[in-house]
Amino acid sequence: MRRTIPAAVERSAIAILAITTAAAWLPAAPARPRTTGRVERVRAKPPAAWDKATEAVFFDDAFTTLEGPRPDFAAAPAVGRAAAPGGPPAPAARAGGFRWSALVSPDTLADEIKDMKGRVAGAVASASDFKGGGYDEARVGFGVVALAFAVIAEHDGDVRWKRDAERARDLFARVGSNCKVGTPQSFAEAKARVDDLATLLDGSSIEASADRDDDFKWSQVAGRPALMSRLEAADGAVSEVTASKGEFTRQVERLLHEAEIVATIGEVIQRPDYEYHDDDTYRGHASAMRDAAIQARDAASKGDYDAARAAAAAVKKSCDACHGDYRG
Repeated sequence: MRRTIPAAVERSAIAILAITTAAAWLPAAPARPRTTGRVERVRAKPPAAWDKATEAVFFDDAFTTLEGPRPDFAAAPAVGRAAAPGGPPAPAARAGGFRWSALVSPDTLADEIKDMKGRVAGAVASASDFKGGGYDEARVGFGVVALAFAVIAEHDGDVRWKRDAERARDLFARVGSNCKVGTPQSFAEAKARVDDLATLLDGSSIEASADRDDDFKWSQVAGRPALMSRLEAADGAVSEVTASKGEFTRQVERLLHEAEIVATIGEVIQRPDYEYHDDDTYRGHASAMRDAAIQARDAASKGDYDAARAAAAAVKKSCDACHGDYRG
């Protein structure tokens, strides 16, 4: 004669059976250290006793009814992790791409472009000023703007102007190259590009096109003299901010910005087709500068003055070593 199990008891028993069966297929709980120095496994305590109605719905051995091999959880693929702050740049954000967010934030790129707008606008204030030396200011300013847009075009984050980045990169790279001399033609082009930059900053797209025929090359974005000029200014700013704890506290945001610019330039000048990019000594100096700048950035974000000052010294040391080997 079949026994009748109360519905409530049956539902409870089924739920307990499901939990017990699942637990049997899962790996054992990890060891948990105790204060006594011993390592013990923490197990759930079984009930003191079962009533007969509930006990009747359990299998004596659940493994006799389960089919297939027990899963091997240890063979599951590991989940990737991001690079630790201050370490090497994080891996590619996508196939064939570099994770620029490990070096420079969207805010730094946007602020750098805004800062350079005043520099290039002042350089083209008049034809006489441009011819008298403003062309050199424009060369540096447009080169840095072109570099920022080149990074924006490849950046793995949500950066302003990404839709126009490649066009802007080529336009500002070309005018920066043409501003090596202060001719009426370079002046007219520089004036037009200042207007384009103002258009972008106002939130509109630019219509001009550089009509670049050859493949993109990093060395054509900004010449080495322009990048070295910006790097020298950044190095001076980093040294100034870390000269005292008071300056560090007052200008920590400036340090964050300048350190990321240094890190970006340190990465870019190692790209293929830049002069010396295949020279191990040169790459060692550039990598050391980039990594020290990242450390300065991370120290600034934590408010760690001593670490920031040490990293700033390392930035300067790498710059001086590179100039000693390659300048002149």
